[in-house]
Amino acid sequence: MNVGRQLRLGVNIDHVATIRNARGGRHPDLLRAARLAAQAGADGITAHLREDRRHISDEDIRRLRSEIDLPLNMEMAATDEMLQIALRDPPHAVCMVPEKREERTTEGGLDVVAGFNHLRDFVERLGGAGIRVAMFVEPDPAQIDAAKALRAPVVELHTGAYCTAEGAAREAELERIVAAAAHAEAVDLECHAGHGLGFDTVGPVAAIAAIVELNIGHFLIGEAIFGGLQSAVKRMRAFMDEARAEALGERRA
Repeated sequence: MNVGRQLRLGVNIDHVATIRNARGGRHPDLLRAARLAAQAGADGITAHLREDRRHISDEDIRRLRSEIDLPLNMEMAATDEMLQIALRDPPHAVCMVPEKREERTTEGGLDVVAGFNHLRDFVERLGGAGIRVAMFVEPDPAQIDAAKALRAPVVELHTGAYCTAEGAAREAELERIVAAAAHAEAVDLECHAGHGLGFDTVGPVAAIAAIVELNIGHFLIGEAIFGGLQSAVKRMRAFMDEARAEALGERRA
């Protein structure tokens, strides 16, 4: 295991758009949020273009792709409409996620096993356009193996159940994530993680050396209301770096 690898932070700015859309217009501006996140230590920007356009818009994707210096990770459902948008304005990466109109937020991982045949063409076409493709999955070896069989180079582990659990249940969910990340590394997939992570939950996940990127959004935008976006991102970055450094120190002791 390469314990020296860097841990990247992707900042999801969907809910900057949610606030903007509450009144229309361009304020608060997504590009300003992306640039502030970059200045505070983000390594990438994530944006989920939903079928109902409840927050991020097509124009947002175009502007983020062309006007920010950081890599853009576009989250999208496996639909023909989203595929055409991604191919027309190729982001650095696409993360395939499940999507239901009635959900408030993504409720779980993509079922790659059941959707294998449907997803195959998306992975091939996106990859053929030079876009890195990730599968957002539950921390389940079967889902990771299916992503590998699809030749998607990345899996992102859904951390929602871990974040909402308490006590022994949280520890059990963390063990699932640890095991899944190790399995992803064993089958030569790059491993990311995200969903629901906050200051009090990020440390144990950041300490998992097989995970190379965390994607965090809602919590950071919420914290930005009270102390500013740069402060929230810097603090999250510090928690992540401290947890990873401590984990490496334990392994080297």
